[in-house]
Amino acid sequence: MPKESAPLPSDRAGDSDRDSDRDGELVGRFVEQFAAQLVEAGMPRMPARIFAALLAADSGALTSAELGERLQVSPAAVSGAVRYLTQQHMVSREREPGSRRDIFRVHSNQWYEALANRDGILKRWENALSEGVASLGADTPAGRRLAETLAFFEFVEHELAEMLERWRVHRESLFGK
Repeated sequence: MPKESAPLPSDRAGDSDRDSDRDGELVGRFVEQFAAQLVEAGMPRMPARIFAALLAADSGALTSAELGERLQVSPAAVSGAVRYLTQQHMVSREREPGSRRDIFRVHSNQWYEALANRDGILKRWENALSEGVASLGADTPAGRRLAETLAFFEFVEHELAEMLERWRVHRESLFGK
């Protein structure tokens, strides 16, 4: 675990060097502890560490080199992890202005985005389960099990949409637009 955080370039989102004023050991401890919680919940270890490091950066954005330096990992490890995180809609890849370097950014509303993007996955599962019920027969034990699973995902999809709308309103009341 690195002792100090690498300073951020001062031109990134007006962030100055606030990260460098922090106790790097405490930040590193948070990153590793939160990453461990994400791993416990099922996220792969390296994406969890990178996600936690991005959350802990004032700008919410770091380059591949900065991530590698902060976490003491190889560029290949960073590359694979950010690919996973972008596929999960947990971080975005941006181009640093005037540079060919990519910046990986976590947004303040990343949990909302990650959950909202699950809608497509739920729809695909529902379609597959519907086909399964039709293929196996709704009156067979397997068909009933698939029908119950389908009903669960339809319920979750409906509830998730309503919950995300309630969160959007609640978030706005807490933090503004």
